Amino acid sequence: MYNHKIGSKYCERFSGQAHGVCWGLLACCVSLYVAGCKAKQPVGLGPSREIISSAEIPDEDIGGRQGKAHFVSTSKRFPSLPGLKDSIVIGLDADMSSGAAKSGEAIRRGLELAIEQINCSGGLLGKQVELIIRDHRGNPDRGLGNLEAFCQVPNLLGVFGGIHTPVAMRELEFIHENKILYFGPWAAGTPIVNNGYSPNYVFRVSVRDEYAGGFLVGQALNRGNTRIGLMLERTAWGRSNEKAIGDALSERGLEAIGTEWFNWGERDLHPQLERLVESDCEVVLFVGNPFEGVTATEAVASIPEEQRPSVISHWGITGGNFFEMAQENLDKIDLVFLQTFSFLEPRYPARVEAIANEYLNKYYDCEDARDIFAPVGTAHAYELMQMIAAAVSQAGTTESIKVHAALEGLRDYQGIIRDYAEPFRPDHHDALDASDFILARFGTDGAIIPVKK
Repeated sequence: MYNHKIGSKYCERFSGQAHGVCWGLLACCVSLYVAGCKAKQPVGLGPSREIISSAEIPDEDIGGRQGKAHFVSTSKRFPSLPGLKDSIVIGLDADMSSGAAKSGEAIRRGLELAIEQINCSGGLLGKQVELIIRDHRGNPDRGLGNLEAFCQVPNLLGVFGGIHTPVAMRELEFIHENKILYFGPWAAGTPIVNNGYSPNYVFRVSVRDEYAGGFLVGQALNRGNTRIGLMLERTAWGRSNEKAIGDALSERGLEAIGTEWFNWGERDLHPQLERLVESDCEVVLFVGNPFEGVTATEAVASIPEEQRPSVISHWGITGGNFFEMAQENLDKIDLVFLQTFSFLEPRYPARVEAIANEYLNKYYDCEDARDIFAPVGTAHAYELMQMIAAAVSQAGTTESIKVHAALEGLRDYQGIIRDYAEPFRPDHHDALDASDFILARFGTDGAIIPVKK
C-alpha cells in the first residue's frame, strides 16, 4: 500500500484556493519552480510506509515507477496508521499491478496532483489530505475486501474506484449499506451509477456506457459503415455495452450483424472474428481491456486486407500496455477508440497547461505531454478530487451525507475537462455526457492523439 501525505514540501508551487485557482498565476509559479529545479523528482513523491506486505512491480506494468511499491494485504483488518487521526483520508481501490495497472497509476497521479494543490492551499477544513491505495488487481472479491478495510480508516472521506466495472458492481451493496462516498474516475458501466439506490452514494466523472453506445454507433455510421459487428467481454461491462449499442442501433433502424463474446484472459479470438467476417462485417465495435485488446488486434491483422474490418474500440484498451504489446500489428489495421480528454488538445489550454507542466516535473517517466499515458484517468481523478474539495468547503464538514448533498448542489464549476452548470443532481450522478466524447488513435510513439473531425 502507498500512504501519501502529499504536499508540504511542494507548497511553494501553488497559491490560491483549491477551487477557483488563478490559472495564470499557477502556471507562472510552476514555471518558476521548474526553472529552479536541478533534476526531475522521481515517480511517486511523498512518503510511503510499508504496512503489512510489499510487492515488486515491474517497470512496464505501471508506467515506469521503479523499485518497491507497498501494499496492504487483503485482510479485512486494517492496521493502525500513525497520523491519520489528524488527516482527511482519500482511498483508492484500483488495479495497481495487473493487466490494467496503468489505469490505476494514471488515477493515482491525478489524485496526487489535486491533493498537492489542496494541501498547499491549506488543506480541507484546516486538515491535510492523505491518500491511501489498495490494489484489487481486477478481482471483485479483492475489491470488496479493500472497501471493508477502508471502512476502518479514521477520517475516511471517500474511496475512488478504478477501471473495472465488475469490481464496482460487486461493491455497490457494501457502499450503500455503509454510506461510503464512492467516486468513479474510469469504470463506465451504466449500472454503477444507475444503481437503484436512494440516496445514491456513487459520483462519476467518466464515460457512461448508455451514452458511449450511441457515440460508437454514430462514429461507425459517420465513417460509412452499416454492417456493424460487436466483440464484447463477458462481464457486466460487456453486457452494459451490449444494451447501449443495441438500443443505439435500434433507434436507427439497424441491428448488429453479429455479437461475439470473450472471457478475460482469452488468448485466441480468431474464431469470433472469422464469424463476423463471414457475415461481411465492415467495422467491429470492441469492448475489452488491454490483454484481450491485443488478442483481438492480432486476429484482425491476420484477416486478408480486402476483408479486414476496421475497429472502433471503447477506451478499456488504453488502461495498460496495449500499445507496447500490439504495436507490430497497429499499422496493419484501422483502429480508433473513445476518449474524453487530451493533454495535447485540451478544451481549455490555459487551465490545463499548468497541470501538465506539474505532471511532467513530478513524474520522471514523461518528458512531454505525448508521454502522458491513460490521460483520461489522470484528468478524471483530478477533476473529481477538486470537486470534492469544493463540496467539503461548501458543506463545512466531512460528514458523508452533508458532502453528498453539497456535491449534488455544486453549481457553475470550472474544470479542466469542461465547465459544469451542475455536475451532479439528486437524480443524475454522471458529470460527463456524449458531448464530451472524442475519437483518438495511437501515434507511432504510443501517444494518444485526438482524431480530427
